[in-house]
Amino acid sequence: MNIQLNGEPRQIHAPLTVTGLLSAEGLAERRVAVEINGEIIPRSQHPTRLLHEADRVEIVHALGGG
Repeated sequence: MNIQLNGEPRQIHAPLTVTGLLSAEGLAERRVAVEINGEIIPRSQHPTRLLHEADRVEIVHALGGG
């Protein structure tokens, strides 16, 4: 299945949830915001929200600093 991840084409194996994608990207323990097709996906929905063909996924890392 093909998606766009942060503007880059990416091939993934379906079915895959947001949690699975974050784990595959090494971001499972990081504070991130996830948007799919322009919609913010709440963290509570990450384990159940399946990705679909041609989804546009944006993952934004929370950065700290001062």
